[in-house]
Amino acid sequence: MSLPLHQSRGAPAVAAGLFVLAALLVWHQVAPDLFRLTRSSESYDPLRILLLYSTLPRIATALLAGAALALAGSLLQQVLRNPLASPTTLGISAGANLALVVAMLAVPTLGGLSRDAVALVGSAAAAAVVFAIGARRGFSPFALVLAGLIVSVWSGALAAILVLMNDRYLSGLFIWGAGSLAQQSWAIPLSLLPKTAVLAALAILMARPLSLMELGDGGATGLGLSVKRTRILAVCLAIALAAIVTSAVGVIGFVGLIAPAIARLAGARHMRSQLLWSPLIGAGMLLLTDQALTLMVGTSSTFLPTGAVTALLGAPLLLLMLPRLRAAHRNMSAASTATSRVEHASPILIAVAGLLLLLLLAGALFLGRAPDGTWNILAYLHWPDVLPYRLPRVTAAFAAGMMLAAVGSILQRLTGNEMASPEVLGISAGATIGVTAALFLLPAPGMAAQLGSGGVGALAVLIAIFIFGMRSGFAPERVLLTGIALGAMLDASISVLAASGDPRTMIVMQWMGGSTYLVDTPRAIAAGIAAAVGLTLCFLGRRWLDLLPLGPQAAQAIGIRVNLARGCLFSLAAAMTAAATLVVGPLSFIGLMGPHLARELGLRRAMPQLLAAALAGGGLMVLADWFGRMIAFPYQIPAGLVSALVGAPLLLILLLQRRRG
Repeated sequence: MSLPLHQSRGAPAVAAGLFVLAALLVWHQVAPDLFRLTRSSESYDPLRILLLYSTLPRIATALLAGAALALAGSLLQQVLRNPLASPTTLGISAGANLALVVAMLAVPTLGGLSRDAVALVGSAAAAAVVFAIGARRGFSPFALVLAGLIVSVWSGALAAILVLMNDRYLSGLFIWGAGSLAQQSWAIPLSLLPKTAVLAALAILMARPLSLMELGDGGATGLGLSVKRTRILAVCLAIALAAIVTSAVGVIGFVGLIAPAIARLAGARHMRSQLLWSPLIGAGMLLLTDQALTLMVGTSSTFLPTGAVTALLGAPLLLLMLPRLRAAHRNMSAASTATSRVEHASPILIAVAGLLLLLLLAGALFLGRAPDGTWNILAYLHWPDVLPYRLPRVTAAFAAGMMLAAVGSILQRLTGNEMASPEVLGISAGATIGVTAALFLLPAPGMAAQLGSGGVGALAVLIAIFIFGMRSGFAPERVLLTGIALGAMLDASISVLAASGDPRTMIVMQWMGGSTYLVDTPRAIAAGIAAAVGLTLCFLGRRWLDLLPLGPQAAQAIGIRVNLARGCLFSLAAAMTAAATLVVGPLSFIGLMGPHLARELGLRRAMPQLLAAALAGGGLMVLADWFGRMIAFPYQIPAGLVSALVGAPLLLILLLQRRRG
């Protein structure tokens, strides 16, 4: 990202505007109580207690949490050289959530202080795993990001499975998991203040080394900077900031992503100014959101997640500031430009991969468990009775997995961002909010009504992305940030509904887990046709995918019409995402990890990488669907969650083997 050369005062103006609006809301709510208390002579006044031990601590907590998360996001985006990095990137929040789920199932009477300690331990464990993986690859930005993604998706999937199986006992985690600022004393803000102050002071001292890292590893090393040591220290500071906030108030992840981006778009070009204005913008944004929430719903705000609602304020602000973004070509990440070990796949490799895929498909169809729980191979006589149920599920799973993995490969090549995946376009969130609307607004909606509503939601997001993208020539950074903003707004609505405790939200959660429960033959055929058409179009665009990563100038010099190529590829990715989401739900893991699996095998040209990613995604989805049907037989676990449990260790093994090689 880059800004015009003239000095901009937008960052101070944005921060001041947020604080002024927040102060007006605070005064509107607090002034009547203050005026009354000054005239009250009662020794015991409930309003006084509420003001001193709930309202004011909540304000202080919002300021401290917003500032800490924004500072953590600014550090991570700088050292990982990724505008999509945030405190949730390295698995801190997912580790804390998993630790709490396990602890609450083991000790149902877990208290507040014990809960915070468990969350902190979970965050520390996740950070330790990320560092252990990153150390084997020299603490490179790509290694840390990919390690964080592995830890995050694995922990999140396992926690989601436990919640779905024990939803009656873990419903309170929905509020914590979306970030709640409700307070009953000054304990949390007084605990956060010294920790945040010390970590912020250390971050300010690192401003100059972090600025030098903008020159790249080679340039910074040439000036005498220890890049590895600086990166480790900055990541440790960010992890510590995120961990103390997560353990205290839950998961508030959007502030850490959006506040640094807004600060840069508003003119904070240098690292020192980013470290100053990002925390102020984050603090003002979280406080304004919390006060607006309190004003709108009153006492019910205790049960609504401020962390999720923050996206409803921050996302429109980001969309308003996107026109200030001047797209600058980002070089492909180290993962994409690394020397390839398998530039052209050998016939033996193709034959082995094909054989394994056939065995996997055959096993998913014919190997299973009988009604009494025993394992058996489906006998020929039972084919007419069983295959009509299994074959559509396997077909739909394979087709959806291929489409999502192909979309992930397209997005990662177009943007040069290893974190790009189908869900960052917001299409999956649009389909989810459509299904949710059908469940909450229609009187007994059937499957057709749910899918129709999901299609309308996905189409609405697709149109919005297309409108925003056309104005910038489909610049990758703007398309990604637009999708993230729209997706965050939609996810916030879903999180609020989940925190409400409505039993219908469990249906939404099951669908979000990626299920093939209700796939029938027509839907399976439609999925297969969509996958065949989509992949054919992907292969036809392989020249664009090979040349666009070189940069818009280089691609245009070769004869590529850059805006047209980007628009076609982004539209194709969005359409394939919508088709897959309507079949099996919003499966994000497949689209994220399929390209990484292909890349870790050494494939870097568009055609072989796209084909390998699609086959890996399809095979992984079929395997996950089979595991989901068999692990807890006769009960079933959503395939999307199982795919993370299966795929993350597989990718981890490839990472470690690649290091040894």
